[in-house]
Amino acid sequence: MPKPPRSSRAGAARGGAPALTARAALLGPVLAGALVLVQAPQPEAATGRGLVAATPADCPGDWPWGCVALCESGGRWDADTGNGFHGGLQFEPSTWEEYGGLAYAPRAGLATRDQQIAVARDVLRRQGWSAWPTCSRRYGLAGRHHTVEPGDSLSAVARRFGVEGGWQALYEANRDAVGADPDLILPGRLLLLP
Repeated sequence: MPKPPRSSRAGAARGGAPALTARAALLGPVLAGALVLVQAPQPEAATGRGLVAATPADCPGDWPWGCVALCESGGRWDADTGNGFHGGLQFEPSTWEEYGGLAYAPRAGLATRDQQIAVARDVLRRQGWSAWPTCSRRYGLAGRHHTVEPGDSLSAVARRFGVEGGWQALYEANRDAVGADPDLILPGRLLLLP
């Protein structure tokens, strides 16, 4: 039996042929062990059709950055497509420089995924998700956020960003993400800055 054709997710994101996958789904009787090929549903980020409610399981890598990179560059962290933007999160050279990216590499596409995310977290703190207007809207991301760092507390974050209502307002805005104990916030968690 021939193997199904292979295509990369990045190829599909650039307008190539949609990926085909073999599914072990029984859509009625299986005839002589036939392999059923179906067109896999493409992520909305790759196809550009409408809004999606994405979760960490929907995107490769670190949520939400894996989803944003999938939308911005087809998930290619080394992207340099000639459009003036570079890397997985498609930084303009001036933004990369302004937010400290030159400490890692001369342009974003030469930096690692983690280095690009470190710069993006600083951009997110200052500009909010509007720095990635189309892709953030696609995944329902809005507002300014802070990524919890080791040693952070809700009260320290509230003071640092001048949150009106202090740590209590910050906790209420992030109760689902933080959980029942406001004294326990985990590094890497995104906090909405109200």
